[in-house]
Amino acid sequence: MELKFARKELNEKPKKVDLSKIEATVEKEESVIFYFDRENSHKDLLALQDHFEAKGKSFYMSEVKFGMADNDYMYQVHIMS
Repeated sequence: MELKFARKELNEKPKKVDLSKIEATVEKEESVIFYFDRENSHKDLLALQDHFEAKGKSFYMSEVKFGMADNDYMYQVHIMS
């Protein structure tokens, strides 16, 4: 599975990240917050949730609006042991 981190500038393309890199970060920390780009499908983020919940982790996801336009949002994902 490959997801896209939230872009830092509106004009740049989001950076891609592989599931193995996300897992490595989660294993190092007790609590991790990731910000994912709006270009990720909600289905992929739910698959990410299922993956970590199957490993016994707590997973919280929310949409974060940062502007007035409908597409000015990102996903905030908090994964905890």
